[in-house]
Amino acid sequence: MQFNCFSIKQFLFVVSVLSGILFVSPAMSEDWPQWRGPTRDGVWHETGIISSFDSDEVPLKWRVPVGSGYSAPTVADGLVFLTDRITEPVQTERVLCFSEETGETVWQYTYECEYKIGYTAGPRAAVTVLDGKAYALGAMGHFHCFDARTGEILWQHDLNAEYDIQMPIWGIAGSPLVVDDIVIVQLGGKEATVAGFDIENGKERWTALRERACYASPLLIEQAGQQVVVVWTGDSVAGLAPKTGQVHWQQLWPPSRMPIGVATPVKAGNQLFLTSFYDGCMLIDLDEDELAITKRWQRTGEDEKHTEGIHSIISTPIVLGGHVYGVDSYGELRCLDLKDGSRVWEDQTATPRARWSTIHFVRNGNNVWMFNERGELVIGRLSPKGLTEISRAKLIEPTEDQLRQRNGVCWSHPAYANKHVFARSDKYLVCASLAEKK
Repeated sequence: MQFNCFSIKQFLFVVSVLSGILFVSPAMSEDWPQWRGPTRDGVWHETGIISSFDSDEVPLKWRVPVGSGYSAPTVADGLVFLTDRITEPVQTERVLCFSEETGETVWQYTYECEYKIGYTAGPRAAVTVLDGKAYALGAMGHFHCFDARTGEILWQHDLNAEYDIQMPIWGIAGSPLVVDDIVIVQLGGKEATVAGFDIENGKERWTALRERACYASPLLIEQAGQQVVVVWTGDSVAGLAPKTGQVHWQQLWPPSRMPIGVATPVKAGNQLFLTSFYDGCMLIDLDEDELAITKRWQRTGEDEKHTEGIHSIISTPIVLGGHVYGVDSYGELRCLDLKDGSRVWEDQTATPRARWSTIHFVRNGNNVWMFNERGELVIGRLSPKGLTEISRAKLIEPTEDQLRQRNGVCWSHPAYANKHVFARSDKYLVCASLAEKK
């Protein structure tokens, strides 16, 4: 009996989608096992969440001391994962695992790591956790796969030594992406920008591109019935085959000054939105029938202070309907019309005006949760009419390892899991319940 190959691919894709839906069923608790949530899209599916705060500060369930770093916490199977940096008596990076319930340390792994990069607070990439394995990528390219429960090292790489990394000025930042039996990282090697490794033994399965690296995490999307990994490098955005690294399509976007892309590309329907501090924003149309793209528009301002669209540095924007909402270069929360990139409104109340001021957006139902760089959680609604702020409370104090000149910042993305929020500074990792009171 013969089967139509296209039908088989479509069937497998439908099965994978249904599996994802079951995994994030609103009736069940939901982990946050990787960068920006279960499907790396900044959507928090749980119900039974509070709609406003009772006081000006969010009551903490627990707080534990940690070292400095930019990496976001992740949560899986009752465990919380984080990476940090300690400088005394020698420079080290640590991979930390805590109990989700109590904050008690379950295991930790420490290795020497001398930083030769700018903004030395600590590691950047979130730990990715899947099927009992935890994948941790350090700022200088140390890459470990652990048994998530015990901390046993299953395999490891010194990517800097093995791939002759042309080190970005701020180090390696993109969080590892697992697709089936391959874990994919943007490493910036002299001969390979991106690499895929076997999750069982850590052996290289493929490499792709020969470009400068940037800081954005890779993203898995579906296009024309196939899985595609979107990788934004220092010179282009490309769609790769996850099994082989084959380049399906590529849009060149060389930076005007330096590779500076940090925000994750955002997929909305059949479009991709990207934003960069110096070079503004771009919208790409994804062909529905074949693996191809078309650039729809690009908006770039005169300089970092005179901007047209959204020039984000750290904040990944959010798309709702036909509009995109994001933070411009000096903390301006903006709404753009996706049709042509024209600005609809601007607001300066969600985060203070400052160079690289940051908000991390997560959608939960009709509300958008915004964690700003002052350590505040803001519950609100975003629409073409403007920002409607519902409630605001302090979650964690900013710390000064990252930007002392403005009394510190909180730049790490929080995790939302099992009706709790987990956030870190350069001193503490905190957990707070966001469950609706019964």
